[in-house]
Amino acid sequence: MDIANIVAMFGAIATFLFGMSTMTDGLEKLSSGRLEHILERLTSNVFKGVLLGAVVTGLIQSSAATTVMCVGFVNAGIMKLEQTVGIIMGANIGTTVTAQLLRLGDIDADNIVMMFLQPSFLGPILAVVGIIFYMFIKGGHKRIVGQIVLGLGLLFIGMNTMSSAVEPLKNLPEFQSVFTAFSNPLLGVAVGAAVTALLQSSSASMGILQAISTTGVVSFNIAMPLIMGQNIGTCITALISSVGASKNAKRTAMIHLFFNIIGSVFFLVVLYAGNALFRFPFWENTMDMGSIANLHLAFNIACTALLLPFHRQLVKLVKAVVPGDAEERELSVLDDRFLSSPSLALERAHDAVVQMSEFARDNYRLAVELIWKFDAKKLERLNETEVALDKLEGLLDNYLVKLTDRALTAEESTRVSELLHTLSDFERIGDYAVNVSESAVVLHDRNITFSPQARAELERLTAAVGETLDKTVACYQSRQRTLAVQVEPLEEVVDLIAATLKNRHVERLKAGECTIELGTQFLELLINLERMSDHCSNVALHILRQTSSPDDKVRIDSHAYMHELHHGGFNQEFDDLFQEYRTKYFQPIAGDPERV
Repeated sequence: MDIANIVAMFGAIATFLFGMSTMTDGLEKLSSGRLEHILERLTSNVFKGVLLGAVVTGLIQSSAATTVMCVGFVNAGIMKLEQTVGIIMGANIGTTVTAQLLRLGDIDADNIVMMFLQPSFLGPILAVVGIIFYMFIKGGHKRIVGQIVLGLGLLFIGMNTMSSAVEPLKNLPEFQSVFTAFSNPLLGVAVGAAVTALLQSSSASMGILQAISTTGVVSFNIAMPLIMGQNIGTCITALISSVGASKNAKRTAMIHLFFNIIGSVFFLVVLYAGNALFRFPFWENTMDMGSIANLHLAFNIACTALLLPFHRQLVKLVKAVVPGDAEERELSVLDDRFLSSPSLALERAHDAVVQMSEFARDNYRLAVELIWKFDAKKLERLNETEVALDKLEGLLDNYLVKLTDRALTAEESTRVSELLHTLSDFERIGDYAVNVSESAVVLHDRNITFSPQARAELERLTAAVGETLDKTVACYQSRQRTLAVQVEPLEEVVDLIAATLKNRHVERLKAGECTIELGTQFLELLINLERMSDHCSNVALHILRQTSSPDDKVRIDSHAYMHELHHGGFNQEFDDLFQEYRTKYFQPIAGDPERV
C-alpha cells in the first residue's frame, strides 16, 4: 500500500463522515421539531417507547441525537426518567438503518438493474441531484431535501472510495495480524468504543468496518467485539450533553451507557463461553457488508429483548450510581379532553399558570442568592427551571388558542385573555431572573464585589421585590382581592428605591467613585428588579378586575384607576400601605450612600 492509497483512504473517510453529518443535519432540520413532539407525547409505556425510539432514530440516523433529545427533555422536566428507557433501547435498533443502506455495496454488478443501486453508481447520481436541489432550487423544504440527498450521495461515494483504498491492505501480513489481534474480545470492544467515541457516531464507525470487510480479513469473532464496542462508544455524546444538567438528565445518559454495557457483557460471555464448549461453525466465517449489517441489527434487537423486561431495574441501577434526590420539574398536564368543558379547561390552565408563577418565584430567589454567594449548582437549577417555564408557556399558549375555537361565554373569553396576559407576565419575570443570574455570573467570573453600602441598598431592593413577588403569587393562586391590593403600593416603593439608587449611581459615576464595570452591573440589576415588580403589578391588576364589582372603577377604566391611585388622596388603604412599605424598605437606605 503506497502513500496515494493512504491519502485516498483518509480522504474517503473524511467524505464519508461529512456525508453522514450532512445527511443527519438535514433530516433533523426536516423534522422541524415534530419528532421531538412525538417523543415527548407518545411515551405512555415502554413498548411504545421502543417503537418510537427506533422510528425516530431511523429517520434522523443518529441514536446519539435521539438520546440527547431525551436528556434535554428530562432536564427540562418535560419527560420523566422512566419514559426514556424504551426510547433509548429503540434508538439502538433504529441506528442500524445506515448499515443496511451501505450493504448495497455487496450487490452483484452483473445484474443490470441492481447495478444502479451500487454505491459506485448511486452515490454520484444522488450527489448531483442533491447539489441541484441544495444550490439552485428555492422555496419550501427543497434545500433541506437537497442537503439530505447530497449527504447520502457523499456517504456512498466515501464508502466506495474507502473500499477501493483499503483493498491493497488485504495482502499485507501486518494488516491481517492487526485484525487478528481484535479477536481478543476485550481489545476489540476497547478499539470499537474508542473509534466510535472519537467519531461520535456508531453509524460512521460501522460504515468504516463495513468498508474494511471488503478486504476479507473481518471474521465473526473479530466483528462481534468491535460492534459491541461501537455501541458503548456512541454513548459519549449523551454523556457530554448531560454535563451540567440535572441529576435525572445525567441518569438518562447513564441508562444509555448501562444498557449497552450490560448487553455487550452478557452476549460476550454467552458467545465466548458457548464457543469454548461447542465450537460454533460460524466463529471464523468471513463477514461482508451485508452480514455485518445483519449482525449489528440482530445484536441490538437481542439486547433490547434481553433488557426490556428489566427496564424498571435499569432505572433503579442508574439512581444508585447517580445518588441523591432529583428535583424534577414536572409540568402541569393540559389534556385536550378538558377542552370539551371550557370551565374545566380554564381551571386547568389557571393551575398551569400558578405553576409558572412558582417557577418564576423560585428562580428569583435563586438569582438573588447567586448575587451574594455564587453556587454553580444553584445556577444549574435556575437554568433547568427557566427551560421548564418557557416550555410551559408554549404549552399554555397552544392550549388557550385551541380553547378559543370552542363556544365560550363572554366571561370565559375574558378569562382566556387574562390568562394569556398573566402567563406572559410570569414568563417575563422568569426572564428577568435569568438576567439577574447573568449579572451574578459576571460578578463571580470577574471577581468583583459591591461595597457594604451598595450591598445593603441592593438587599433592601431585592427584599422588597421578593415580597412583591410573594404577594403576587399568593393573590393569583387564591384570587384574593385583599392580597392583590397590597401589591401596587409595594411596587411603588420598589420604583422609589430603584429611582433613588439610579440617581446615586449617576452621582458616583460623575465623581469617579465607581468603576464602569461594577457600575454597569449595578445598573443592570436595578433595571431587571424594577421590571419584575412592574409585571407583578400587571398580575395584581388582573386579580383586582376579576374580584371587583361591575361598577368598580378598576374594571371600568383600569388606567384611570391606576393614575388616581398613584397620585394620592384617592385610596386611603393604598396610602397607608405605601407608607408602611416605605418605612420598611426605603427608610433604612435613605441616607447618603458610600462608594459602590
